[in-house]
Amino acid sequence: MGCGLALLLKRVEAALRAKGIPYEYIEEDSSNKSQALMQYNPVHKKVPVLVHNGKPIAESSIILEYIDETWEQAPRLLPDDTYERAKVRFWASFIQQQLFEGVSQVITSDGETQEKAMGELLEKMNIFDEEMKKLFPNGVSVTEVQNLGLLDILVVAAFSPYKAQEEVAGVKILDPEKNSLIFSWVTALNQLSKVQDLVPPLDGIVGPLQFVRKTTLGSSG
Repeated sequence: MGCGLALLLKRVEAALRAKGIPYEYIEEDSSNKSQALMQYNPVHKKVPVLVHNGKPIAESSIILEYIDETWEQAPRLLPDDTYERAKVRFWASFIQQQLFEGVSQVITSDGETQEKAMGELLEKMNIFDEEMKKLFPNGVSVTEVQNLGLLDILVVAAFSPYKAQEEVAGVKILDPEKNSLIFSWVTALNQLSKVQDLVPPLDGIVGPLQFVRKTTLGSSG
């Protein structure tokens, strides 16, 4: 699950809530996986898994698109226009493969390794920030994110707990001057009640992140 961030799983919940779809959430213990999880995801044997009408769908990105295509009522997670949808998919992949993993590497490293990881992350964040300014030239307001889209959900997963990430990593990850667009986006998202309900309080994130960091550094030492 990346660097163990619970918010990776919250992407699916955020999508379900955005569309007003009732669901039952079942917690899984990664150290003692249930028989149901082994049955519904026998390949990867990990969460998240969405079970709809008895049929399992695994992997967050696939689940999110399944939700959008199955429940077509507004708000749509992806644009209807095929070209716009392709662009959103591209940046969704960038967030997941570049930004989220970049944050994970910063949190789970130290010394020169962390410095290098932080430099690489900032380069990627700068690219994303500049490209997103084309979509939001005046920044992002609460009004613009009321109906969560796919990119909103992924930005929440990557950066909503940035204060906890910074406390654990000991470095500045989200700078309002260097990445003004991302900062305004995260600030707007964090004001939404549907996001606040999904994001644990600061101390509820710091502890697990510290454990992941300590475990990772210990195993690599």
